[in-house]
Amino acid sequence: QVQLVESGGGLVQPGGSLRLSCTASGRLFSTYAVGWFRQAPGKEREFVAGVMRSGGGTYYTDSVKGRFAIFRENAKNMVYLQMNSLKPEDTAVYYCASGEVSLLSPSRILTMETQYDSWGQGTQVTVSS
Repeated sequence: QVQLVESGGGLVQPGGSLRLSCTASGRLFSTYAVGWFRQAPGKEREFVAGVMRSGGGTYYTDSVKGRFAIFRENAKNMVYLQMNSLKPEDTAVYYCASGEVSLLSPSRILTMETQYDSWGQGTQVTVSS
């Protein structure tokens, strides 16, 4: 089972940037899909961005397209979420998750929480002036 730890959260002004890191345990990390989710107080957890295992594609929720980018460095067992042009609406606890997702599935399957069986503890992102 993969163990995940998020880091990189913090306080940033609107329009600023932040890069979140997800560090994973396990020697077969490159075979797992990884997704980023977020949850604000009083709101349901929502999908943000995901990446298939090595050789697969990425998928983003509409609200972050063009602003966020997910990428992985398998040799380091890490996945990143680069967040640019941050808005107050992006304020939330961000979680990374991993799961075994078939490359034969469409990338939008990454939006489904049921595809993930390992979750990190979360890192707080606050966008405020």
